Amino acid sequence: MNGARRGGGLLVAGTTSDAGKSVVTAGICRWLARQGVKVAPFKAQNMSLNSFVTREGAEIGRAQAMQAQAARVEPTALMNPVLLKPGSDRSSQVVLLGKPVGEMSARGYHGGRQEQLLGIVTDCLEQLRGTYDAVICEGAGSPAEINLRRTDIVNMGIARAARFPVVVVGDIDRGGVFASFFGTTALLSPEDQSLISGYLVNKFRGDVTLLEPGMEMLRGLTGRATYGVLPFRHGLGIDEEDGLRVSLRGAVRESVVAPPVGEDVLRVAVCAVPLMSNFTDVDALAAEPGVVVRFVDRAEELADADLVVVPGTRGTVKALEWLRERGLADALARRAAEGRPVLGICGGFQLLGEHIEDEVESKAGAVAGLGLLPVRVRFEREKTLARPVGTALGEPVEGYEIHHGVAEVLGGTPFLDGCRVGAVWGTHWHGSLESDGFRRAFLREVAAAAGRRFVPAPDTSFGALREEQLDLLGDLIAEHADTDALLRLIEDGAPSGLPFLPPGAP
Repeated sequence: MNGARRGGGLLVAGTTSDAGKSVVTAGICRWLARQGVKVAPFKAQNMSLNSFVTREGAEIGRAQAMQAQAARVEPTALMNPVLLKPGSDRSSQVVLLGKPVGEMSARGYHGGRQEQLLGIVTDCLEQLRGTYDAVICEGAGSPAEINLRRTDIVNMGIARAARFPVVVVGDIDRGGVFASFFGTTALLSPEDQSLISGYLVNKFRGDVTLLEPGMEMLRGLTGRATYGVLPFRHGLGIDEEDGLRVSLRGAVRESVVAPPVGEDVLRVAVCAVPLMSNFTDVDALAAEPGVVVRFVDRAEELADADLVVVPGTRGTVKALEWLRERGLADALARRAAEGRPVLGICGGFQLLGEHIEDEVESKAGAVAGLGLLPVRVRFEREKTLARPVGTALGEPVEGYEIHHGVAEVLGGTPFLDGCRVGAVWGTHWHGSLESDGFRRAFLREVAAAAGRRFVPAPDTSFGALREEQLDLLGDLIAEHADTDALLRLIEDGAPSGLPFLPPGAP
């Protein structure tokens, strides 16, 4: 890399959603950054309820914020110009260059709006290429979704516009990876196929030599190399966008094996509300030795929890109805009456209040909340996007806000921008638990209220743990990918003379 005026790049595509595009992109960014390359991530269009606020007050996908951290650069709206936040099975809020511009149905978006955005996303990519040595783009879903190819701006559409080579990632843990690689390539047009430069196997368990005959056959069939076989690793699925990285019955994180410092563990139950947003808020709790975090959807699962978290949601009124239908609302009320800890974050904070006036998100009008906090919420069309700082429980706290609901706090003890009554806390601040001192102070309060002899570890640093994870991703690329070949792709583009695989797209 020579810091040329217009940087090179690469698109990381996938045979499917959740093939590992996000973590592979982050890994390449961290590997390049460690080589002294000035690199930036990019995803033209992201569909996710897991978002982040940049320092300039723009909302982008958390995956791109994580990838920027991997690249050791500050995230900006240029790195994720289009963010779609689902509000139902049929419509999403469209966030353009970090600001919401309205709701749109899937048919309306793919029927014309998406094509209009191609110029905007290519302009953002060109701005990044003018600043960075390399831009590592992440695709979405599969590039072989031929029903959507005409309006594609995130896979082959952006690759064609930028003339970027494409590496296709396949999750071998799902099976059928060679067929997926071949089929993905063969369903593309000749022009698109000319950019498909090779493949990357992800999540492999076992002896790599057993794959070698298949990779040789694939090369013979496609004329394209496999650029590496990345081994399966626990605990690498950070800040994902497509949903929870575990089932409702599973623990949030398997990587922390340190025993609790005190005599007891602390059990945290997270209500898996509909349209849950920013579920990564509880990652910092799960990173603490002795804290067990699970997502739950039944009232009886709250019985043995020392803390219940009601997380953010893109549908506060819908989540409120869901809690009532399942008996979780009554269980939360019983906990509050018994002085057992509950924490509401963003939408979860709003529904713990007394009254909600919503003519924006659900258009339900006046709705009674759970009445556990003295708060009244009114939804505004203007979205609050902020990066607040403050103190709570005697400790400094940082967070970020993403919400249409404006809370009027009528009582209780101040807590960040919300309040506390007894053992019930509420705040709009996402990410506050990543502040180590505050998290430890909060867990001490929870343990005391729950009667648990739990002691937070004195030295857990969530930021350091995140850096360790990003370094592990960089190590995967450095140790298990053909980095010389990847660097040639980034600098020189797709190899010439790549063969066409029939039948191709019509």
